[in-house]
Amino acid sequence: MPRRLSVTVERFPIAGAFTISRGSRTEAVVVVATVEDSAVRGQGECVPYARYGESVESVAAALEEQAGWIADGGGRFDLAGRMKPGAARNALDCALWDFEAKSSGTPAYALAGLAAPGPVTTAYTLSLGDPEAMEEAARNAAHRPLLKVKLGGEGDPERIAAVRRGAPDSRLIVDANEAWRPETLQDNLAACLAAGVGLIEQPLPAGEDALLAEIDRTIPICADESLHDRAGLDALAKRYDAINIKLDKAGGLTEALKLAHEARARGFEIMVGCMVGSSLAMAPAMLIAHHAAYVDLDGPLLLARDREPALRYEGSTVFPPPPELWG
Repeated sequence: MPRRLSVTVERFPIAGAFTISRGSRTEAVVVVATVEDSAVRGQGECVPYARYGESVESVAAALEEQAGWIADGGGRFDLAGRMKPGAARNALDCALWDFEAKSSGTPAYALAGLAAPGPVTTAYTLSLGDPEAMEEAARNAAHRPLLKVKLGGEGDPERIAAVRRGAPDSRLIVDANEAWRPETLQDNLAACLAAGVGLIEQPLPAGEDALLAEIDRTIPICADESLHDRAGLDALAKRYDAINIKLDKAGGLTEALKLAHEARARGFEIMVGCMVGSSLAMAPAMLIAHHAAYVDLDGPLLLARDREPALRYEGSTVFPPPPELWG
């Protein structure tokens, strides 16, 4: 049966605001790719990210360019040769996985040669703010076992200490989103050590992180903006201890699975992360989450509303997607 590709833009309000070192927003704008025929529909969601030169318009246009190829029978095994890594390829790749799973009656995890995923514990993100606001946010989230703390550069030692006061028993990850500088690195590392932080994500700007190979990393450091797909692994040697795999960076589940395998072979710990999106964006990443040391798939928890059907969250425990949602 002939297939067709359609592209839609959807908006989900964020509960309050989501703030990092690069700015603040109050809604998640996502692009959804749908591959369907008369009997089956597969979907994938992506979040365009300006940091990587993407916009909603550019991502939607890149997807629409593939409509003829999809109609002619193009599949996910050939997608990497047609589209560069990024959000657009992610949406189409995940839609093709979903279509294949539903049309064959075989779950996506089985198509990938994996065991059935189970529930995992996700981090819950605290937005960047002044120390008093972050302490209050931490206190409100102190029942969660793992918190991810957004930092912003100047004043971060005070923010870290404030979050620890608010959530004395939670495990902490901090994410500077490239906001630290060489002259503040040691003070910030010392503050993290004093607060019992377990992982530091992307402290220095991508391309300016050589210093990380020269310091004593008493806390593991995770690459995010410094890594997109397997092509970037060589540059991480001696600088990082872990990598954050995001499907929107890698360009889909197909590349993300290969990246996870190669990174583990090189001794990196795996973190699976996300942009702020709906359950449809998180669902494919659950195939990697089951084998990750750190899981950060809290996007739907940050929204004022999610799509239906949705992933099931019980506190910070997230369960595998129902087949009606994806895979």
